[in-house]
Amino acid sequence: QVQLVESGGGLAQPGGSLGLSCAASGNTFSIFSMDWYRQAPGNQRELVAAITSGGMTNYADSVKGRFTITRDNAKSTVYLQMNSLKPEDTAVYYCHADSDPSTMAVGDYWGQGTQVTVSS
Repeated sequence: QVQLVESGGGLAQPGGSLGLSCAASGNTFSIFSMDWYRQAPGNQRELVAAITSGGMTNYADSVKGRFTITRDNAKSTVYLQMNSLKPEDTAVYYCHADSDPSTMAVGDYWGQGTQVTVSS
């Protein structure tokens, strides 16, 4: 079992920046792929960024060049740095621990979510 706790959400102005963190419990963090999802009111939850156990990253087209996902396995933490924020980035952001074929990790764990609001 992996427990995920997000932090760092809040209010930012358009064009501003915010950083999210997601700390995982246990000592198996490094074997999972880690994702950030978001869900805006009335919308389906969507994948924002992903990072494999080996450090390969993938981004939604809507955030490419603005968001950066990183991980620190020693701290069992994944980060999402969000720059050049837009009002349409407003959503609840969720951390997710996912299966990773390269490590044979099997998982589907979610954090509780953290609100990000972009508004002037």
